[in-house]
Amino acid sequence: MRARRLVAAASLVVGLVALSGCRTEPGVAAYVGDQNITENTVDSLLDELRESSASTETPELGGPGPQLPSRSEVVGTLVLGEVCDQASADQGYQPRERVEPVQVAGQLGLPPESEYVRQLAALYTCLSGLPMGDSVAPTEQELAEVIAAGRTAGVIPADTPDDVVAGQLDGPQLREGLASRRVLAEAAGEYDVTVNPRYRPLEFPVLSFSPGVAAVSVLLGEPGSDAVTDVSSPEPLPPTGADQVA
Repeated sequence: MRARRLVAAASLVVGLVALSGCRTEPGVAAYVGDQNITENTVDSLLDELRESSASTETPELGGPGPQLPSRSEVVGTLVLGEVCDQASADQGYQPRERVEPVQVAGQLGLPPESEYVRQLAALYTCLSGLPMGDSVAPTEQELAEVIAAGRTAGVIPADTPDDVVAGQLDGPQLREGLASRRVLAEAAGEYDVTVNPRYRPLEFPVLSFSPGVAAVSVLLGEPGSDAVTDVSSPEPLPPTGADQVA
């Protein structure tokens, strides 16, 4: 599997719609149906990555070191994994490809034996079996949002007119990403997903201009919260890579 495709498949995941009102328990990061994802699970995955990274030799001068995901990224991965598992079981979807931990590790610079990397590999494998739907042309609003994200991130030159940028961005990759987001959001609406207020809004990149710079994202759970949180900041070692919008 090409590396570019691998990350895109991982990212073309779910815009989850929360169907329940208030559902919170101390120590629970998120709920998917009657399943919960605990803060202890998130801590365990990050602790293991920190220990693995600490024991890894320092990269060559000038080379990038391994970067840990943020807590939000870990929660998003676990939520998406649970949703995909439930959807596959309910609809009888079967993976079309098997993604190995070593492939994911190569993308992220993380240990292939770590549980987080194994969770990601399992998620990508599961997602390969979900129907993504036909490509859909972006609306003017969707194109404007993608362009705005690129300008904010500094990856689209300020002096390049919007109509020129739109012509460059509006291609198969963006159209397939938007279609997948729409189809999977509708499917995920069947599940009762609730995210702890500290992680809201929890978004997962569908397509990115570069690692950490999302072009299209899907919302997981509720749209937002008044709660004060710092979980959007990366943990001591930073975010995963993502497919680039060409």
